Amino acid sequence: MLNWLARILLTATAVAPVMLVFATYYIWQENYFVSLILTGIVIVLVLLLLLLLRFCDRTIERIDFSIVTTESADREYVTFLLLYLSPLFFSDLGNVNWSIIVPTLVVFVVFVATGYGYHFNPLMGLLGYHFYKVSTDEGVTYVLVTKKKLRTAKKVFTVGQLTDYIVLDYSKDRDL
Repeated sequence: MLNWLARILLTATAVAPVMLVFATYYIWQENYFVSLILTGIVIVLVLLLLLLLRFCDRTIERIDFSIVTTESADREYVTFLLLYLSPLFFSDLGNVNWSIIVPTLVVFVVFVATGYGYHFNPLMGLLGYHFYKVSTDEGVTYVLVTKKKLRTAKKVFTVGQLTDYIVLDYSKDRDL
């Protein structure tokens, strides 16, 4: 299972595309320096996500994991889309108070990462991952992160446990 730092990284990469909205705005304002910094942060976060996934692939213990119910958790993309577009609702982005936005984003990332509210990461979605809420025989609900499209429940997966309630599929089967 990953530590708190990895959970913060997963959450930070989930909100990273917001910075691309701001970067685009600063390009239009010909403030290339700020745009470059924001884009650089996003690139670093994407690379860290890829390294984290590679690390997990090599080090996390695999366990058998049986599910009895499944439900898509990808539908949260609408919430993230609104979050990504929210900067456009400011009347003047040039007057954005970064001394308020940056600490607010940091608190948001830490709060979500240390709680059990994390379900969906759009950057992982771009890498082909899907997110499902699944329940076990014991009645515990997890988020299963997989590249498969689940069409049925009552399957056994080989997973690695990323966090207390998030598991990453390592099964070799095709779509189920």
